[in-house]
Amino acid sequence: MTFVTRFAPSPTGYLHRGHAYSALTAFEAARVTGGRFLLRIEDIDATRCRPEYEAAILEDLAWLGLNWEAPVRRQSEHLADYEAAIAGLRDRGLVYRCFKTRKEIDIGRAPHEPAIAYVGAPLGADEEAQRLARGEPFAWRLSLAAAREALGGFDHLSFLEEGADGSSPRTVQALPETAGDIVLARKDVGVAYHLAVVHDDALQGVTHVIRGEDLFEATHIQRLLQALLGLPTPIYRHHGLLTGPDGKRYAKRDKAQTLRELRASGVSAQDLRAELGFS
Repeated sequence: MTFVTRFAPSPTGYLHRGHAYSALTAFEAARVTGGRFLLRIEDIDATRCRPEYEAAILEDLAWLGLNWEAPVRRQSEHLADYEAAIAGLRDRGLVYRCFKTRKEIDIGRAPHEPAIAYVGAPLGADEEAQRLARGEPFAWRLSLAAAREALGGFDHLSFLEEGADGSSPRTVQALPETAGDIVLARKDVGVAYHLAVVHDDALQGVTHVIRGEDLFEATHIQRLLQALLGLPTPIYRHHGLLTGPDGKRYAKRDKAQTLRELRASGVSAQDLRAELGFS
């Protein structure tokens, strides 16, 4: 089996050290195994994704010395694929329309508390028809209850998790209940992250998903989607996250120093690679 992995950034800002570390980790894993490295642009968030950020991603990765197969898959160009997957789940009664806003779901939650793992249920036919007739926006949510019934429970769902250094994998029991009834299609676009990433990893033949440990919990619900959609399950490897001098992990929202800024300040790609532990 050929080793296939990918780096899948969202063009909602410029790349920083943390992105560079993740991209290099995946790229080097493919290189040492004689495998394939893919770049995928996850640009379904039309309100935040910008062409200039995508152009910068390509420039920054090339500067780091990475190369990837063409063509690059851009999720915004394949919305019909995801809509078809949603339609299949809808026909099986595995998703339902949710008209609630995030504010309504979060009522009673303190600002410092984690987001609620929402579990709901379809509306009655009459109420749903009335709300649709009024043009109220809705999202498609996965029904955990329907999924559990369709699969005969979740106890048989698991995935393989490699060590951060690629060492022998261990079996992890999937616990999709912790995520609740996740949104599979947002109100403003016909898909959401979990469905798109599961669909594309299977379509592109990804055998190893290498990404930051902040996405480990997402694997549980993604394993459930793979089972519902009849898709293969890749091997996972979640690496540690880089932190800055303040101990916080690098993040776009915290305005972490970007690769463009590093380059402009005179830092070479070789310098950065060495700093991150790559030759």
